[in-house]
Amino acid sequence: MTAATHDLRERIRRLAGMDRLLPALEGLPPAYLVGGAVRDLLRGAGGIDLDLAVEGDAGHLARRLAERLDGRTREHERFGTVAVRAEGLSFDVAQTRRERYERPGALPEVEPASLREDLARRDFTVNAMAVGLTGENLGHLYDEYGGLDDLAARAVRVLHERSFLDDPTRLLRAVRYETRLEFAMNPDSERLARVAGREGALTTVSGARVRVGLMGLLAEPEAPTGVARLRELELDVAMHPALRADQELVASAVLGAVAIGADRAGAALAALVAVAPGELGGWLDGLGLPAPVRDAVAHAAFEARPLAARLRHDLRPSALARLLRPEPPEALALALASGAPPEPVLRWVSELSRVRLEITGDDLIAAGVPEGPAVGRALEAALERKLDGELAGRDEELAAALEAAG
Repeated sequence: MTAATHDLRERIRRLAGMDRLLPALEGLPPAYLVGGAVRDLLRGAGGIDLDLAVEGDAGHLARRLAERLDGRTREHERFGTVAVRAEGLSFDVAQTRRERYERPGALPEVEPASLREDLARRDFTVNAMAVGLTGENLGHLYDEYGGLDDLAARAVRVLHERSFLDDPTRLLRAVRYETRLEFAMNPDSERLARVAGREGALTTVSGARVRVGLMGLLAEPEAPTGVARLRELELDVAMHPALRADQELVASAVLGAVAIGADRAGAALAALVAVAPGELGGWLDGLGLPAPVRDAVAHAAFEARPLAARLRHDLRPSALARLLRPEPPEALALALASGAPPEPVLRWVSELSRVRLEITGDDLIAAGVPEGPAVGRALEAALERKLDGELAGRDEELAAALEAAG
């Protein structure tokens, strides 16, 4: 056994859950830790997601492991992947496979293959390594494509010339890895990325697949750095000619989102769309976001700047509540990025939005107000006076509401 194999063997044993998984693998077909899990293991990262591969029937191996671990399985038939979930342990098992792309940007057609071929189909060399998990093979590193050297060089390198054309979402993944790992594409991979972008590769895949790659990048802690890299590589205009990524606006929107507890990725996407909201509405629709998220992003992109202008006026608390209550958090974050004074926004989020009346509509009805819209209007009038500091206590609230009800 080499020193390197011994070191990897010990690292694997120290991973969370391996004290149960390794014994469960005994006597079963050889299994391998693959992909990003190996990359992160070699980097010494924590919280590794376990992805296993087997040269054979992944379903059979997964079911046997689930039985031994008192867990359950869920199969994803298209890609021959099975998720295993047991108490305190979660991992995926996949059959090693090769992929064939019928046309650029298409989902791959897959068929069983060797471990070596499975590693060759992966996106980048640092993700194209495997480590044995069974018997004497425990800790043995399979690195056919120079992933270990690229890991040391902090390089993101594709495995073949057509990589970005076969799966254009790798363009977004490459930038995400550069951003997350503080790596950089090697010169040949960057050249291929620029060529693929200019040739419209990202327009050959579905909006849903673009969404997954883009939102993953925008969710990264250093998302503004990734956005700047998209602009540098011209991958923003490769997604849509009007999409010219503004790193500063995205960075400010992310800061605003953190300040008010909004979704960072949603705020960042709104900042991207805000550069040309009229032209980018169709592109945003095509991403296939959940309707509430899509509507919030679109609204923020159109309304954040006017909202920021209105917030520069001195507003009473009740007027501030009327202005901000209908606004999604993404709009507030982008308004802050667009020059809105922070004090009224933060006051709304942390204080005014939590103000509630002690009375309810039932109290007004019990006092003789007929059921109907007048009840809601009276409660709203009382709430506005409470926000402005004019009311204190239940009795004053009820009197104000009855006065407003007529």
